[in-house]
Amino acid sequence: MFDVKNIPGWLSLLSRMVLAAVFFIGGAPKLLDPGAFAAVISAYGLLPDPLVFPAAVILPLVEIMTAIGLLFNYRWAMIITILLLFVFIGVLTYGISLGLHIDCGCFGPEDPERGALSSLDEARFRDVLFLILAGYIWWFSYVNKKKTRRS
Repeated sequence: MFDVKNIPGWLSLLSRMVLAAVFFIGGAPKLLDPGAFAAVISAYGLLPDPLVFPAAVILPLVEIMTAIGLLFNYRWAMIITILLLFVFIGVLTYGISLGLHIDCGCFGPEDPERGALSSLDEARFRDVLFLILAGYIWWFSYVNKKKTRRS
């Protein structure tokens, strides 16, 4: 039977699955074409040239590993998810503040002019929503631990 008391748990599970899918779908295409993703990273101008290609390989690997960790409900994966989302939001905000007309690079390398600046705004808004999901998962996990300790 369906128990209303389990709704927060189901929402937490669904949120984890959504975030896992987002990180996997975001990481896989970038890993398949690190050269093109390196061009997107370079367009932001945040990293020195020698670090751009290693970042284009390491970031998608971290995203994929985080997705797998989220599927198995590992605490480290939730921590990395939150950290990555803060970094992504910061980078997107930086790009918006500079008025960059580039693709966000969120789900793999695309045409750098596609979507222009609105793409960065939309990506930042989406990442804030993902951060809210991650915050809910974190909160739900914390509340459940407190209840377990009291029992």
